[in-house]
Amino acid sequence: MSRYFQPAVIGRIARIGFRAGQPVEGSITGQHRSPLHGLSAEFADFRTYTPGDDLKHLDWRAYARSDRYYIKRFEEESNLRCWLIVDDSASMNYGPEGERKYDIAATAAVSLAAVLLKQRDAVGLATAGSKIREELRPSGAQSQLIKLEETLTRVTPGGETDLGAVVRELADRIPRRGLVVICSDLFTDLDHLYEALGRLQYGGHAVVLLHILHRDEAELPFNDSVIFRDIEGSEELFAEPWSFRTAYQQAIEQFCGEVRERCQYCGIDYVRLLTDEDLGLALSRYLADRQHRGPAKHRGRMGPTSPASPTVGGETHG
Repeated sequence: MSRYFQPAVIGRIARIGFRAGQPVEGSITGQHRSPLHGLSAEFADFRTYTPGDDLKHLDWRAYARSDRYYIKRFEEESNLRCWLIVDDSASMNYGPEGERKYDIAATAAVSLAAVLLKQRDAVGLATAGSKIREELRPSGAQSQLIKLEETLTRVTPGGETDLGAVVRELADRIPRRGLVVICSDLFTDLDHLYEALGRLQYGGHAVVLLHILHRDEAELPFNDSVIFRDIEGSEELFAEPWSFRTAYQQAIEQFCGEVRERCQYCGIDYVRLLTDEDLGLALSRYLADRQHRGPAKHRGRMGPTSPASPTVGGETHG
């Protein structure tokens, strides 16, 4: 039985689809705008006629107004190349089997891949904590979905997190502008990650950040005395959560709010997902909203915060 291939989730988002919000570069005809100019149905702009151009593309109205010859240029439709980056660090292992943060991240990645492949887009995968552990180069073949799920299924989350280093490595070697989707709990050095996201944007890539949290991390619902253990380290702390629950909830909301605001300012899509929520509903709402509002606008590329970035780490075990 397929572990992360969930027809209910895929069926919910397949009706909406995923359209790139900015020009992307591809190798076959698809449904996304390309920075290259061809002769598709969507008008782009004019350019001056040069000998050898096909006369059927002359704009005679422009000639009547200016007494000069102009050629209509059209935006070539292109297929999208998407990289899915799934955090496989130890902190993603939190939660019961089937409802771990990693399980939700993997299901979201497979679901989005299914939709993109149906659109004839190419999808690649990298699972990583502090370095890339598993990698699949982008492909538009339908068999890619099986390879994606097999890869994600054999991964056992573990180790520390340094998503910034991973994203920076991929940003330096992804040759064409496209889409990068990151699935993580963001328990990492945010300054390093912000700098790497800025590199992606500098390369012309659209970025989507799926922020995955367990309900325990969002609300700290424990009432009895608890031992808090850092999954990615060796530290332990005995505490009574009821005594600082309100302060903790305010801190986690501030953490998520600051990440969301920075992403919105920089034109990066931010989606917060809780592991006990309906994933199909959450993703369909995001995709519908994305289509409705159009391309994300940014007032500046992502970069490190100053003087320090907000970070949250550790896990709870009661």
